[in-house]
Amino acid sequence: MAIKSKFLGREAVMRKLNAMLPDAERELAEAQMEVAREAASRIEARAPVGATGDYKGSIEADRIGNRPHQELTGIRETKDKNATAVFAKFTWRFLEFGTVNMTARPHIFPTWRAYRKTARRKMAAAVNKAVRRAKS
Repeated sequence: MAIKSKFLGREAVMRKLNAMLPDAERELAEAQMEVAREAASRIEARAPVGATGDYKGSIEADRIGNRPHQELTGIRETKDKNATAVFAKFTWRFLEFGTVNMTARPHIFPTWRAYRKTARRKMAAAVNKAVRRAKS
């Protein structure tokens, strides 16, 4: 017997999930913000200090919806109202990728790649927690 599967978009999956588990989206949003804050602190720890240290202090996590006019780099546009990101001064590009006069000092993308697996686990655990709470 063949198993049939169907791919659903994010909106359809979240609609079904919210119908079954009303707390799932809230739990996921909290986990997303926690993951973004942890990623920001890890990136900040590896960021170059420079002469003034103001770049390192500018690294912070926030919801994308709270910063509608800030340019998004490295991520696609999303309809998720709870989507989070790590924000920093515009000079992060020059530090991360380098320029003609300055060598690259990658600190954002290597840190995220190392943390991504743990971040996904934390978000999946938040949804699983909502499932367990709904079962009991």
